[in-house]
Amino acid sequence: MNKTESISHSPLGAELSEAECQTLADQMHVLALADGDILVHEGESRRTLFILAEGRLDVTRFAGDDEISIYQMQRGECAGTRAFVDGSPRAAGLRAVGHSTVLTLEPDAFEALLETHPHVVFKVMRALFRITHSNLMRMNQESAQLRNYVTRSQGRY
Repeated sequence: MNKTESISHSPLGAELSEAECQTLADQMHVLALADGDILVHEGESRRTLFILAEGRLDVTRFAGDDEISIYQMQRGECAGTRAFVDGSPRAAGLRAVGHSTVLTLEPDAFEALLETHPHVVFKVMRALFRITHSNLMRMNQESAQLRNYVTRSQGRY
C-alpha cells in the first residue's frame, strides 16, 4: 500500500507536494480492518486522525441501545478531525464495511513536524479546517432538509 499516494488523493493532501505527502506519510501507520471491525467507539477519547485508504467505513451513533449508521465514508475521506485538534471525545464510532485499510496519525507524531517541516503542518491544519467546515456545511444542509420535510408534512411521518 502506498501511503504517499493515499494521502495525495485525500483532502488532507490537497495542497501538499509529493515530497510533503511523503514527509507526512513517514509519520503515519497503516491499519488493516476486517468486515465489522470497530476502529473507534463513540465517546472514546482517542485523538487519532484517520484517512480511509481502501474500503469503506460506517460512521455510527447510538440511538438508545441501537447503533445506527449515519454515514458511509469512501476512499480518501478523513475522520477524527475534531478529536485530533482539540482532544474532545469522539462524536461517532467507526466500523469497517468489508476489508478496509486506514492510515492513522497521532498528534505527537504530527506535532514533531513543527520543528522540521512547519509548512507541512500549516498546510495540513488548513486542510483540517476545510474538512471540518465541509462536514458542518453538509450537516447544516441535511438539517435544513429535515426541517423543511417536517414543516411541510406538519410533523406527520
